Amino acid sequence: MASRPESPYDFERVLRRHALELPPLDIGTLQLNITKRCNQACRHCHVDASPARTEMLSDRAIEACLEVLARHAHIHTVDITGGAPELHPQFRMLVERATALGKHVIVRHNLTVQIDGDPATHTAMDDFPAFFAAQRVEVVSSLPYYQAFFTDTQRGSGVFAKSIEALRRLNAVGYGQDGSGLILNLVYNPVGPYLPAAQASLEADYKRSLFENFGIRFNRLYTITNMPINRFRLHLEKSGQYATYMDKLLAAFNPAAAAAVMCRNLISVDHDGHLYDCDFNQQLGMKILTPSGQAASIFDFDYPQLLARRIRFAEHCLGCTAGAGSSCGGATV
Repeated sequence: MASRPESPYDFERVLRRHALELPPLDIGTLQLNITKRCNQACRHCHVDASPARTEMLSDRAIEACLEVLARHAHIHTVDITGGAPELHPQFRMLVERATALGKHVIVRHNLTVQIDGDPATHTAMDDFPAFFAAQRVEVVSSLPYYQAFFTDTQRGSGVFAKSIEALRRLNAVGYGQDGSGLILNLVYNPVGPYLPAAQASLEADYKRSLFENFGIRFNRLYTITNMPINRFRLHLEKSGQYATYMDKLLAAFNPAAAAAVMCRNLISVDHDGHLYDCDFNQQLGMKILTPSGQAASIFDFDYPQLLARRIRFAEHCLGCTAGAGSSCGGATV
């Protein structure tokens, strides 16, 4: 039987070529993907989120997550994402209890949910800025560009205008304002199969344009590479651009960015409570396995065992290691 040809995008082979090993360093962040429900269905979404999705982290799993956080002081950050995490019925309770434990809480806030509300229940959600400010959470929100055309091209007609209104509401309660301590960070994804521009220069462009045109302030801009998985990969394949995009990522491989990949300091939890090395592995079903070969879960969270694990890599990891690197916190080098 003929052996399967080796992929030119084999990430493990790229690491060997550069004599790199990437073991876990710590578990400082517990990232919780609490739902795949969203009020939007963006073309680049690696989660394949949409209003039709029903997956939700169970109450039992939420309690297990909070128990892990209470037991492990060194897990200092809780990163709550989705979908639109605000659409989970226990979202506010989770935020309140995590902050009460003294954790730094990050919410991957879908700006338009403030305007649209819950599409299933028609519940208004315009009080989120006040709630976030009261809990002093860090808000991270996607804004694909500082002009309407490019944002609406990626996320849908009218999204830019709704996002601007939501940002104004966040500014009104102190987010992004000097001295408030209320952190508002924005996220940029390229529209199409391109690497993001340099983070510092693009941040300066965003700050100038958003303030001059709309009076909006924010703290940092995170540039994130579009990952070649799920909905975006399907788009690449249908348009005949997958190999070209992967070649671009491979050619831009940066050993320094590889050393700083987020999976070395983070554990991701899905809506069923299973554990993953990162949110991208989660979307591909690449679960962390225990020494016995079982899927690890939040219900049997074993810090020493997780710190000793071997991180699971695949060709999509080239997206996190190209150029200045890419993570949930933007460029890594």
